[in-house]
Amino acid sequence: MERVSLDPVLPQNPKVFILVTKPGNLELRKQEYYANNGNSFWKIVYELTGEIFSKNYAQRIDFLKRNHIAIWDVVQFGERINPGAQNVKNEVPNPINEIVEMYPSIKQIIFNGQKAHDLYRKHFTKIEGIIYDVVLSTSLANTRFSFREKLNNWKEKIV
Repeated sequence: MERVSLDPVLPQNPKVFILVTKPGNLELRKQEYYANNGNSFWKIVYELTGEIFSKNYAQRIDFLKRNHIAIWDVVQFGERINPGAQNVKNEVPNPINEIVEMYPSIKQIIFNGQKAHDLYRKHFTKIEGIIYDVVLSTSLANTRFSFREKLNNWKEKIV
């Protein structure tokens, strides 16, 4: 079984915990969340805060931490069949609920897409007192929705 997860981004006192399925091959190679420029994640989270968008990855991580946003992959290990979020079998999850319990400042878990939510539900039970929301996937593959629709959906869900 191969590791299919990046390290978590865990700021001090995170308020929002964004869960994603697993990184793609580009993300694993670069060791960067959302390394594919076609993914709208970074543009959306910058837009939500009103901060000026940065292309620099280290600045992006600092931005998440400054805004008390944690991020991690639901899947830690798995057998990769093909590229893509749907293509891992026999997955082993990261210890998501343990992290939530370690950081009582977390008030909301956001699932970036339905697949992340489904994987979480497969391996975990919800924790009382946490708000759970599924947002439209920021993936380039999610062509059903425009950037503006994704952004508006995220705006509606983020507490």
